[in-house]
Amino acid sequence: MVASQPRTWSQGRAWVLAGAVMVVVALACTRPPTAPAHQPIVEEESTPVTRDTALRLVPRDQLPLLLDDGDWENLRQALDRNRRWLARKPADTTYVFGPREVTAGELHAALTLLDSWLASEPSPEELAVRVAQAFDVLESVGDSDGEMLFTGYYVPVIEGSLRRSREFAVPIYGPPGDIIKVDLGAFSERWKGMRTAGRLKGNRLVPYPDRSEIRRTNVLRGREIGWAKDRVDLFFIEVQGSGVLRLPDGRERRIGYAGANGREYRSIGRLLIDEGKIEREKVSMQSIRAYLAEHPNDIDRVLDYNTSVVFFSWLDGPPLGNLGFPVTQGRSIAVDQTIFPAGALGFVVTDLPAMGDDGRTVAEAPLTRFVFAQDRGGAIRGAHRADFFWGRGAEAAERAGVMKQRGRLFFLVPRADEAEADS
Repeated sequence: MVASQPRTWSQGRAWVLAGAVMVVVALACTRPPTAPAHQPIVEEESTPVTRDTALRLVPRDQLPLLLDDGDWENLRQALDRNRRWLARKPADTTYVFGPREVTAGELHAALTLLDSWLASEPSPEELAVRVAQAFDVLESVGDSDGEMLFTGYYVPVIEGSLRRSREFAVPIYGPPGDIIKVDLGAFSERWKGMRTAGRLKGNRLVPYPDRSEIRRTNVLRGREIGWAKDRVDLFFIEVQGSGVLRLPDGRERRIGYAGANGREYRSIGRLLIDEGKIEREKVSMQSIRAYLAEHPNDIDRVLDYNTSVVFFSWLDGPPLGNLGFPVTQGRSIAVDQTIFPAGALGFVVTDLPAMGDDGRTVAEAPLTRFVFAQDRGGAIRGAHRADFFWGRGAEAAERAGVMKQRGRLFFLVPRADEAEADS
């Protein structure tokens, strides 16, 4: 989607400022600096963080204005899924939010309270006041500037078939029978949350074939579950983690992540930047697709740069996050769940992405919204990264494809005196 006349930040915030006076008075707080406009999609190295250091408590006099720009229906839908997930946990299960430890029972009670507020359809300002009174706010330490890089993901729909033909000749592989998954955390605490995969060669575990070898050889012959029409389309389903095959007869079948070859994930966007093929400021899913369409002889080399290969299985129902529940359009984010608690209630402060006339990402409007950490991704690592779920369809693809916004990420936990604050 191209914004013909992208709104400026001041124009986009007009509706926020109009109703914010009562919130400022009620909270006696100031809003944090707004997220700047687009920065190049280059992931800088950051100092490793742990669960204990990934979040810092925001002082009560520095709280952000938690003004949600979405609708309550899908927020309640995402919230309900989190409540059902927490209800399956022992009530005394502990979750670490930086300096705070909170139990599953406490989180469930807090979400029940939040849902009761949403049932009365409050204004964004009314909800912001109530949340700030009942919750403590913690902010991700982010990168060296204290900010996040927000990217987007969506559910792609591609042309596919259950049978191979001249038109549908790109294999979609299920998990190999000889692959061995390894939990590295079982060998050392410093590798906790890290996993890899390989196969046995004699009595040694060796790396599984990379993308180039799998493409050039018959190592996975017989493991095909379907066939795609276009290699680039299938590659981007791998990046997203799941997608939909539209079959020749019009039916649709969904495929989802069922494992990987354990090889390193490497960004082909970064490769094309480093080679001078695409300008840093213009790299996006759309610009990558355009380059490959114009240079078909370069497709193998570029795609093979990402040595990681995803295996798929057939899925029923809507896309699921790693909590085992469907992800929610506009409300689910993927984060590094080795440092951020799974299912955590969060709040994002960033901007709505769109593609400008020059091919660069522009900030169409502010994006300030309650979200839930209901997913994780292979490329989402560290305290400075988050992936925003846009849903399915052409608009979702456009938004996700260009999103590379700077911003801030907050998580919310019930205050120790929550009951008193709510009374």
